[in-house]
Amino acid sequence: MRFTTLARRGGFAARFKRQLAFLASVLALLVSTLGLPVAQSTAGAASFKGSITIATVAPFTGVDAALGPKYETACYAASQAINKAGGVLGNQVKCKTVDTRGDPADAVPAVRQMYATTSNLALVIGCTSDEAATVVPVFGAHKTVSFCMTGQSEFDAVHFPYFFRLVPPDAADSVAMVQIAKRHGYKKIALAFGNDAGSQTFVQPAIAAIQKNGMSIVSNQTLDISATTFQTEAQAIVQAHPDAIMMEALGAAGVALLDEVYQANGNKMIPTIGTSAMIDPVFFSGVTSGPIGTQNFISNFNADNQTVNASGPAYPLYKKLVLAQAGKVSGVPSFPGLLTANGTVHLYDGINLAALAMTMAGSTQGAKYKADILKIAEGQPGAVNVSSYAAGVAALKAHKKIHYIGVGGSYSFDAYQTAFGPFEDDQFLADGTTVAVGGTLGYCSLTTCKAKP
Repeated sequence: MRFTTLARRGGFAARFKRQLAFLASVLALLVSTLGLPVAQSTAGAASFKGSITIATVAPFTGVDAALGPKYETACYAASQAINKAGGVLGNQVKCKTVDTRGDPADAVPAVRQMYATTSNLALVIGCTSDEAATVVPVFGAHKTVSFCMTGQSEFDAVHFPYFFRLVPPDAADSVAMVQIAKRHGYKKIALAFGNDAGSQTFVQPAIAAIQKNGMSIVSNQTLDISATTFQTEAQAIVQAHPDAIMMEALGAAGVALLDEVYQANGNKMIPTIGTSAMIDPVFFSGVTSGPIGTQNFISNFNADNQTVNASGPAYPLYKKLVLAQAGKVSGVPSFPGLLTANGTVHLYDGINLAALAMTMAGSTQGAKYKADILKIAEGQPGAVNVSSYAAGVAALKAHKKIHYIGVGGSYSFDAYQTAFGPFEDDQFLADGTTVAVGGTLGYCSLTTCKAKP
Protein backbone atom coordinates (compact mmCIF):
# COMPACT_ATOMS: atom_id res chain seq x y z
CA MET A 1 0.00 0.00 0.00
CA ARG A 2 2.91 2.30 0.74
CA PHE A 3 4.30 1.71 -2.82
CA THR A 4 0.91 2.52 -4.41
CA THR A 5 0.64 5.81 -2.51
CA LEU A 6 4.11 6.90 -3.54
CA ALA A 7 3.57 5.91 -7.13
CA ARG A 8 0.53 8.13 -7.38
CA ARG A 9 2.54 11.16 -6.34
CA GLY A 10 3.74 11.85 -9.87
CA GLY A 11 6.19 14.62 -8.97
CA PHE A 12 8.04 12.60 -6.38
CA ALA A 13 8.05 9.44 -8.51
CA ALA A 14 9.37 11.26 -11.55
CA ARG A 15 12.15 12.92 -9.55
CA PHE A 16 13.02 9.56 -8.00
CA LYS A 17 13.25 7.92 -11.45
CA ARG A 18 15.41 10.76 -12.79
CA GLN A 19 17.76 10.41 -9.82
CA LEU A 20 18.08 6.66 -10.43
CA ALA A 21 18.77 7.23 -14.14
CA PHE A 22 21.39 9.86 -13.30
CA LEU A 23 23.12 7.57 -10.79
CA ALA A 24 23.08 4.71 -13.31
CA SER A 25 24.69 6.86 -16.01
CA VAL A 26 27.37 8.08 -13.61
CA LEU A 27 28.11 4.51 -12.57
CA ALA A 28 28.37 3.40 -16.20
CA LEU A 29 30.75 6.28 -16.93
CA LEU A 30 32.95 5.39 -13.97
CA VAL A 31 33.03 1.72 -14.90
CA SER A 32 33.93 2.44 -18.52
CA THR A 33 36.61 4.89 -17.43
CA LEU A 34 38.17 2.24 -15.23
CA GLY A 35 38.14 -0.19 -18.15
CA LEU A 36 35.72 -2.60 -16.47
CA PRO A 37 32.99 -4.45 -18.38
CA VAL A 38 29.54 -2.90 -18.30
CA ALA A 39 26.73 -5.41 -17.89
CA GLN A 40 24.10 -5.21 -20.60
CA SER A 41 20.73 -3.91 -19.42
CA THR A 42 18.83 -5.84 -22.09
CA ALA A 43 16.61 -8.48 -20.57
CA GLY A 44 18.15 -11.95 -20.78
CA ALA A 45 21.65 -10.73 -21.77
CA ALA A 46 24.62 -12.41 -20.10
CA SER A 47 26.69 -10.62 -17.51
CA PHE A 48 30.41 -11.18 -18.05
CA LYS A 49 33.27 -10.73 -15.64
CA GLY A 50 35.67 -9.74 -18.40
CA SER A 51 36.53 -10.43 -22.03
CA ILE A 52 38.96 -12.33 -24.22
CA THR A 53 39.87 -11.64 -27.83
CA ILE A 54 40.14 -13.88 -30.86
CA ALA A 55 42.18 -12.22 -33.63
CA THR A 56 41.66 -13.01 -37.30
CA VAL A 57 45.11 -12.52 -38.83
CA ALA A 58 44.60 -12.61 -42.60
CA PRO A 59 44.40 -10.51 -45.77
CA PHE A 60 41.54 -8.01 -45.69
CA THR A 61 43.05 -5.86 -48.44
CA GLY A 62 45.24 -6.73 -51.40
CA VAL A 63 44.75 -9.46 -54.01
CA ASP A 64 43.71 -12.08 -51.43
CA ALA A 65 41.28 -9.77 -49.64
CA ALA A 66 38.43 -12.27 -50.08
CA LEU A 67 40.02 -14.59 -47.49
CA GLY A 68 39.77 -12.37 -44.43
CA PRO A 69 35.97 -11.94 -44.37
CA LYS A 70 35.44 -15.72 -44.61
CA TYR A 71 37.52 -16.23 -41.48
CA GLU A 72 36.04 -13.21 -39.71
CA THR A 73 32.59 -14.69 -40.26
CA ALA A 74 33.71 -17.88 -38.50
CA CYS A 75 34.79 -15.82 -35.48
CA TYR A 76 31.55 -13.88 -35.21
CA ALA A 77 29.45 -17.01 -35.72
CA ALA A 78 31.27 -19.09 -33.11
CA SER A 79 31.55 -16.28 -30.56
CA GLN A 80 27.84 -15.54 -30.82
CA ALA A 81 27.00 -19.06 -29.65
CA ILE A 82 29.78 -19.12 -27.04
CA ASN A 83 28.64 -15.83 -25.50
CA LYS A 84 25.04 -17.00 -25.44
CA ALA A 85 26.24 -19.98 -23.41
CA GLY A 86 27.90 -17.69 -20.87
CA GLY A 87 31.24 -17.04 -22.53
CA VAL A 88 34.54 -18.75 -21.77
CA LEU A 89 35.05 -19.08 -18.02
CA GLY A 90 32.68 -16.13 -17.62
CA ASN A 91 34.53 -14.00 -20.18
CA GLN A 92 32.84 -12.52 -23.22
CA VAL A 93 34.50 -13.50 -26.51
CA LYS A 94 35.28 -10.61 -28.83
CA CYS A 95 36.59 -10.71 -32.40
CA LYS A 96 39.37 -8.54 -33.80
CA THR A 97 40.75 -8.29 -37.35
CA VAL A 98 44.42 -7.87 -38.23
CA ASP A 99 45.06 -7.09 -41.89
CA THR A 100 48.24 -8.70 -43.26
CA ARG A 101 47.49 -7.47 -46.80
CA GLY A 102 48.61 -10.93 -47.93
CA ASP A 103 52.22 -9.81 -47.66
CA PRO A 104 54.72 -11.22 -45.13
CA ALA A 105 56.49 -7.85 -45.00
CA ASP A 106 53.26 -6.21 -43.81
CA ALA A 107 52.14 -9.12 -41.66
CA VAL A 108 54.91 -9.01 -39.06
CA PRO A 109 54.48 -5.34 -38.03
CA ALA A 110 50.69 -5.85 -38.05
CA VAL A 111 51.06 -8.77 -35.65
CA ARG A 112 53.43 -6.83 -33.43
CA GLN A 113 50.87 -4.04 -33.27
CA MET A 114 48.24 -6.62 -32.39
CA TYR A 115 50.23 -7.74 -29.36
CA ALA A 116 50.96 -4.16 -28.34
CA THR A 117 47.26 -3.27 -28.31
CA THR A 118 45.59 -6.52 -27.18
CA SER A 119 46.20 -7.55 -23.59
CA ASN A 120 43.57 -10.31 -23.43
CA LEU A 121 44.42 -12.23 -26.62
CA ALA A 122 43.40 -15.88 -26.24
CA LEU A 123 43.52 -17.26 -29.80
CA VAL A 124 44.57 -16.42 -33.35
CA ILE A 125 42.86 -17.77 -36.48
CA GLY A 126 43.46 -17.32 -40.19
CA CYS A 127 47.18 -17.12 -40.95
CA THR A 128 47.17 -18.06 -44.62
CA SER A 129 50.01 -19.27 -46.80
CA ASP A 130 50.67 -15.63 -47.66
CA GLU A 131 52.05 -14.85 -44.21
CA ALA A 132 52.07 -17.94 -41.96
CA ALA A 133 55.78 -18.69 -42.34
CA THR A 134 56.65 -15.30 -40.84
CA VAL A 135 53.94 -14.92 -38.19
CA VAL A 136 53.53 -18.43 -36.73
CA PRO A 137 56.94 -18.23 -34.99
CA VAL A 138 55.83 -14.91 -33.50
CA PHE A 139 52.65 -16.52 -32.16
CA GLY A 140 54.73 -19.30 -30.66
CA ALA A 141 57.11 -16.88 -28.98
CA HIS A 142 54.09 -15.28 -27.28
CA LYS A 143 52.62 -18.71 -26.44
CA THR A 144 49.50 -17.93 -28.44
CA VAL A 145 47.53 -20.83 -29.89
CA SER A 146 46.79 -20.45 -33.59
CA PHE A 147 44.45 -22.26 -35.97
CA CYS A 148 45.88 -21.54 -39.40
CA MET A 149 44.73 -22.01 -42.97
CA THR A 150 48.18 -22.28 -44.48
CA GLY A 151 49.01 -25.20 -46.72
CA GLN A 152 52.74 -24.52 -46.84
CA SER A 153 55.14 -27.46 -46.70
CA GLU A 154 57.17 -25.86 -43.87
CA PHE A 155 54.48 -27.03 -41.50
CA ASP A 156 54.47 -30.62 -42.78
CA ALA A 157 57.66 -31.62 -41.00
CA VAL A 158 58.40 -29.01 -38.30
CA HIS A 159 56.57 -29.04 -34.98
CA PHE A 160 55.31 -25.69 -33.77
CA PRO A 161 53.81 -26.32 -30.31
CA TYR A 162 51.12 -23.63 -30.52
CA PHE A 163 50.21 -24.21 -34.18
CA PHE A 164 47.13 -26.20 -35.26
CA ARG A 165 45.82 -26.86 -38.75
CA LEU A 166 42.38 -28.34 -39.41
CA VAL A 167 42.96 -28.39 -43.16
CA PRO A 168 45.53 -30.60 -44.90
CA PRO A 169 48.61 -29.25 -46.68
CA ASP A 170 48.35 -27.89 -50.20
CA ALA A 171 50.13 -31.00 -51.46
CA ALA A 172 47.14 -33.09 -50.34
CA ASP A 173 44.81 -30.56 -52.00
CA SER A 174 46.73 -31.03 -55.26
CA VAL A 175 46.43 -34.81 -55.04
CA ALA A 176 42.67 -34.44 -54.52
CA MET A 177 42.39 -32.19 -57.60
CA VAL A 178 44.17 -34.80 -59.71
CA GLN A 179 41.80 -37.43 -58.33
CA ILE A 180 38.88 -35.34 -59.64
CA ALA A 181 40.55 -35.09 -63.05
CA LYS A 182 41.08 -38.85 -63.07
CA ARG A 183 37.39 -39.46 -62.27
CA HIS A 184 36.31 -37.31 -65.19
CA GLY A 185 38.71 -39.04 -67.57
CA TYR A 186 40.85 -35.96 -68.23
CA LYS A 187 44.29 -36.77 -69.65
CA LYS A 188 45.73 -33.43 -70.80
CA ILE A 189 45.96 -30.82 -68.06
CA ALA A 190 46.76 -27.10 -68.14
CA LEU A 191 47.99 -25.52 -64.92
CA ALA A 192 47.20 -21.91 -64.03
CA PHE A 193 48.29 -20.77 -60.57
CA GLY A 194 48.92 -17.34 -59.12
CA ASN A 195 52.43 -16.14 -58.40
CA ASP A 196 51.61 -15.65 -54.70
CA ALA A 197 53.11 -18.01 -52.13
CA GLY A 198 49.74 -19.51 -51.26
CA SER A 199 49.04 -20.59 -54.84
CA GLN A 200 52.53 -21.68 -55.84
CA THR A 201 52.63 -24.33 -53.08
CA PHE A 202 50.18 -26.38 -55.18
CA VAL A 203 52.24 -26.53 -58.35
CA GLN A 204 54.99 -29.08 -57.71
CA PRO A 205 52.72 -31.55 -55.86
CA ALA A 206 50.20 -31.24 -58.71
CA ILE A 207 52.88 -31.94 -61.32
CA ALA A 208 54.03 -35.02 -59.40
CA ALA A 209 50.47 -36.34 -58.97
CA ILE A 210 49.61 -35.71 -62.64
CA GLN A 211 52.68 -37.62 -63.81
CA LYS A 212 52.06 -40.44 -61.32
CA ASN A 213 48.55 -40.93 -62.72
CA GLY A 214 49.70 -41.12 -66.35
CA MET A 215 48.39 -37.70 -67.37
CA SER A 216 50.31 -34.99 -69.19
CA ILE A 217 50.79 -31.27 -68.59
CA VAL A 218 50.20 -29.37 -71.83
CA SER A 219 50.54 -25.84 -70.42
CA ASN A 220 51.85 -24.39 -67.15
CA GLN A 221 51.01 -20.72 -66.60
CA THR A 222 52.08 -18.58 -63.65
CA LEU A 223 49.68 -15.69 -63.18
CA ASP A 224 50.63 -12.25 -61.92
CA ILE A 225 47.73 -11.83 -59.48
CA SER A 226 48.15 -8.05 -59.51
CA ALA A 227 47.45 -7.97 -63.27
CA THR A 228 44.06 -7.16 -64.77
CA THR A 229 44.35 -9.09 -68.04
CA PHE A 230 45.75 -12.51 -69.00
CA GLN A 231 45.37 -12.61 -72.77
CA THR A 232 48.81 -14.16 -73.33
CA GLU A 233 48.23 -16.90 -70.75
CA ALA A 234 44.70 -17.53 -72.00
CA GLN A 235 45.89 -17.93 -75.61
CA ALA A 236 48.62 -20.33 -74.51
CA ILE A 237 46.11 -22.47 -72.62
CA VAL A 238 43.59 -22.58 -75.46
CA GLN A 239 46.25 -23.40 -78.07
CA ALA A 240 47.43 -26.35 -75.92
CA HIS A 241 43.95 -27.96 -76.18
CA PRO A 242 43.73 -29.26 -72.61
CA ASP A 243 40.95 -31.52 -71.39
CA ALA A 244 40.84 -29.45 -68.21
CA ILE A 245 42.46 -26.58 -66.36
CA MET A 246 43.66 -26.95 -62.77
CA MET A 247 43.95 -23.58 -61.09
CA GLU A 248 44.14 -21.32 -58.09
CA ALA A 249 44.02 -17.57 -58.58
CA LEU A 250 42.03 -15.74 -55.96
CA GLY A 251 40.14 -12.51 -56.38
CA ALA A 252 39.86 -10.70 -59.69
CA ALA A 253 42.75 -12.61 -61.27
CA GLY A 254 40.88 -15.91 -61.39
CA VAL A 255 37.79 -14.26 -62.81
CA ALA A 256 39.77 -12.43 -65.50
CA LEU A 257 41.65 -15.58 -66.58
CA LEU A 258 38.51 -17.69 -66.97
CA ASP A 259 36.74 -14.89 -68.88
CA GLU A 260 39.63 -14.54 -71.32
CA VAL A 261 40.05 -18.31 -71.77
CA TYR A 262 36.31 -18.49 -72.51
CA GLN A 263 36.52 -15.77 -75.14
CA ALA A 264 39.72 -17.15 -76.72
CA ASN A 265 38.07 -20.57 -76.92
CA GLY A 266 35.15 -19.37 -79.01
CA ASN A 267 32.89 -18.65 -76.05
CA LYS A 268 33.22 -22.16 -74.70
CA MET A 269 34.38 -22.84 -71.15
CA ILE A 270 37.13 -25.41 -70.70
CA PRO A 271 36.36 -27.70 -67.75
CA THR A 272 38.15 -26.31 -64.72
CA ILE A 273 39.16 -27.81 -61.36
CA GLY A 274 39.86 -25.32 -58.58
CA THR A 275 41.38 -25.64 -55.15
CA SER A 276 39.18 -25.59 -52.06
CA ALA A 277 40.02 -21.90 -51.60
CA MET A 278 38.07 -21.15 -54.77
CA ILE A 279 34.83 -22.19 -53.12
CA ASP A 280 34.33 -18.54 -52.49
CA PRO A 281 31.33 -16.22 -52.92
CA VAL A 282 33.46 -13.39 -54.34
CA PHE A 283 34.91 -15.65 -57.04
CA PHE A 284 31.50 -17.15 -57.84
CA SER A 285 29.86 -13.74 -58.11
CA GLY A 286 32.64 -12.41 -60.33
CA VAL A 287 32.53 -15.28 -62.82
CA THR A 288 28.76 -15.70 -63.03
CA SER A 289 28.13 -12.00 -63.56
CA GLY A 290 30.46 -11.99 -66.57
CA PRO A 291 30.29 -13.49 -70.07
CA ILE A 292 30.49 -17.11 -68.85
CA GLY A 293 27.22 -16.88 -66.94
CA THR A 294 25.87 -19.02 -64.15
CA GLN A 295 24.73 -22.22 -65.88
CA ASN A 296 27.82 -22.47 -68.06
CA PHE A 297 30.08 -21.98 -65.06
CA ILE A 298 28.41 -24.43 -62.67
CA SER A 299 28.37 -27.10 -65.39
CA ASN A 300 32.11 -26.85 -66.00
CA PHE A 301 33.70 -26.04 -62.64
CA ASN A 302 34.63 -28.46 -59.87
CA ALA A 303 36.71 -27.94 -56.76
CA ASP A 304 38.15 -30.27 -54.19
CA ASN A 305 37.03 -29.63 -50.64
CA GLN A 306 37.22 -31.28 -47.27
CA THR A 307 34.01 -33.09 -46.45
CA VAL A 308 31.41 -30.96 -44.68
CA ASN A 309 29.10 -32.96 -42.43
CA ALA A 310 25.89 -31.22 -43.53
CA SER A 311 23.75 -34.03 -42.09
CA GLY A 312 25.53 -34.00 -38.73
CA PRO A 313 24.29 -32.47 -35.47
CA ALA A 314 26.67 -29.47 -35.60
CA TYR A 315 25.51 -28.19 -38.98
CA PRO A 316 22.06 -26.66 -38.22
CA LEU A 317 23.43 -24.30 -35.56
CA TYR A 318 26.46 -23.48 -37.71
CA LYS A 319 24.21 -22.63 -40.67
CA LYS A 320 21.99 -20.41 -38.53
CA LEU A 321 24.97 -18.57 -37.06
CA VAL A 322 26.76 -18.00 -40.38
CA LEU A 323 23.65 -16.66 -42.08
CA ALA A 324 23.05 -14.40 -39.07
CA GLN A 325 26.28 -12.53 -39.84
CA ALA A 326 24.84 -10.98 -43.02
CA GLY A 327 25.18 -7.23 -42.69
CA LYS A 328 27.78 -7.53 -39.94
CA VAL A 329 30.79 -8.63 -42.03
CA SER A 330 31.71 -6.69 -45.16
CA GLY A 331 33.25 -8.20 -48.27
CA VAL A 332 30.95 -11.25 -48.47
CA PRO A 333 28.48 -11.05 -51.39
CA SER A 334 26.61 -14.22 -50.35
CA PHE A 335 26.66 -15.77 -46.90
CA PRO A 336 25.06 -19.04 -48.05
CA GLY A 337 28.21 -19.41 -50.15
CA LEU A 338 30.26 -19.67 -46.95
CA LEU A 339 28.41 -22.70 -45.60
CA THR A 340 30.85 -25.10 -47.25
CA ALA A 341 33.86 -22.74 -47.51
CA ASN A 342 36.69 -24.58 -45.80
CA GLY A 343 38.01 -21.50 -44.01
CA THR A 344 34.65 -20.71 -42.43
CA VAL A 345 33.83 -24.33 -41.57
CA HIS A 346 37.11 -25.36 -40.02
CA LEU A 347 37.90 -22.14 -38.20
CA TYR A 348 34.42 -22.24 -36.65
CA ASP A 349 35.29 -25.73 -35.40
CA GLY A 350 38.73 -24.56 -34.31
CA ILE A 351 37.28 -21.77 -32.18
CA ASN A 352 34.90 -24.22 -30.52
CA LEU A 353 37.75 -26.63 -29.84
CA ALA A 354 39.89 -23.89 -28.32
CA ALA A 355 37.04 -22.47 -26.22
CA LEU A 356 36.20 -25.93 -24.84
CA ALA A 357 39.89 -26.56 -24.13
CA MET A 358 40.06 -23.27 -22.20
CA THR A 359 37.06 -24.36 -20.17
CA MET A 360 38.54 -27.80 -19.56
CA ALA A 361 41.88 -26.34 -18.49
CA GLY A 362 40.31 -23.52 -16.47
CA SER A 363 42.54 -21.01 -18.25
CA THR A 364 42.61 -18.83 -21.38
CA GLN A 365 46.42 -18.99 -21.55
CA GLY A 366 47.69 -20.99 -24.50
CA ALA A 367 50.38 -22.75 -22.50
CA LYS A 368 47.74 -24.17 -20.17
CA TYR A 369 44.96 -25.15 -22.58
CA LYS A 370 46.69 -26.23 -25.82
CA ALA A 371 47.16 -29.86 -24.74
CA ASP A 372 43.43 -30.21 -24.11
CA ILE A 373 42.65 -29.32 -27.75
CA LEU A 374 44.00 -32.70 -28.85
CA LYS A 375 42.10 -34.54 -26.11
CA ILE A 376 38.79 -32.93 -27.09
CA ALA A 377 39.33 -33.24 -30.86
CA GLU A 378 40.35 -36.88 -30.85
CA GLY A 379 38.37 -38.05 -27.82
CA GLN A 380 39.53 -40.05 -24.83
CA PRO A 381 38.18 -43.39 -23.59
CA GLY A 382 34.72 -42.85 -22.15
CA ALA A 383 34.25 -39.42 -23.75
CA VAL A 384 30.77 -38.27 -24.76
CA ASN A 385 30.24 -36.77 -28.21
CA VAL A 386 29.30 -33.08 -28.31
CA SER A 387 28.59 -30.90 -31.34
CA SER A 388 28.42 -27.40 -29.82
CA TYR A 389 30.17 -25.28 -27.24
CA ALA A 390 27.09 -25.22 -25.00
CA ALA A 391 26.81 -29.02 -25.00
CA GLY A 392 30.51 -29.37 -24.33
CA VAL A 393 30.44 -26.98 -21.37
CA ALA A 394 27.43 -28.77 -19.90
CA ALA A 395 29.25 -32.10 -20.14
CA LEU A 396 32.43 -30.68 -18.61
CA LYS A 397 30.43 -29.24 -15.71
CA ALA A 398 29.03 -32.74 -15.19
CA HIS A 399 32.66 -33.96 -14.94
CA LYS A 400 32.52 -35.87 -18.21
CA LYS A 401 35.20 -36.24 -20.86
CA ILE A 402 34.16 -34.83 -24.23
CA HIS A 403 34.80 -35.54 -27.91
CA TYR A 404 33.94 -32.63 -30.22
CA ILE A 405 32.41 -33.60 -33.57
CA GLY A 406 32.00 -30.42 -35.57
CA VAL A 407 30.78 -29.24 -38.93
CA GLY A 408 33.93 -30.73 -40.45
CA GLY A 409 33.39 -33.99 -38.56
CA SER A 410 35.91 -35.49 -36.18
CA TYR A 411 39.53 -34.33 -36.30
CA SER A 412 42.61 -36.50 -35.89
CA PHE A 413 46.01 -34.79 -35.81
CA ASP A 414 49.42 -35.97 -36.98
CA ALA A 415 52.66 -35.30 -35.12
CA TYR A 416 52.74 -31.75 -36.50
CA GLN A 417 49.17 -30.96 -35.37
CA THR A 418 47.68 -31.08 -38.85
CA ALA A 419 44.34 -32.85 -39.34
CA PHE A 420 43.86 -34.91 -42.51
CA GLY A 421 40.16 -35.38 -43.27
CA PRO A 422 38.35 -36.90 -46.24
CA PHE A 423 37.98 -34.92 -49.45
CA GLU A 424 35.01 -34.50 -51.76
CA ASP A 425 34.37 -33.20 -55.27
CA ASP A 426 32.21 -30.07 -55.02
CA GLN A 427 30.17 -28.22 -57.64
CA PHE A 428 28.49 -24.85 -57.31
CA LEU A 429 24.73 -24.55 -57.48
CA ALA A 430 23.01 -21.55 -59.05
CA ASP A 431 22.60 -19.83 -55.66
CA GLY A 432 26.35 -19.94 -54.93
CA THR A 433 26.20 -22.83 -52.49
CA THR A 434 27.97 -26.11 -53.29
CA VAL A 435 27.07 -29.78 -53.36
CA ALA A 436 29.27 -32.86 -53.28
CA VAL A 437 29.12 -35.05 -56.38
CA GLY A 438 30.32 -38.57 -57.10
CA GLY A 439 30.97 -39.69 -53.53
CA THR A 440 34.05 -39.21 -51.40
CA LEU A 441 37.52 -38.82 -52.89
CA GLY A 442 38.94 -40.53 -49.82
CA TYR A 443 41.67 -39.41 -47.45
CA CYS A 444 44.31 -37.66 -49.53
CA SER A 445 47.85 -37.49 -48.20
CA LEU A 446 50.86 -35.75 -49.71
CA THR A 447 51.10 -38.40 -52.45
CA THR A 448 47.86 -40.39 -52.82
CA CYS A 449 44.17 -40.77 -51.88
CA LYS A 450 42.98 -43.80 -49.92
CA ALA A 451 39.58 -45.03 -48.81
CA LYS A 452 40.62 -44.98 -45.15
CA PRO A 453 43.09 -42.82 -43.20
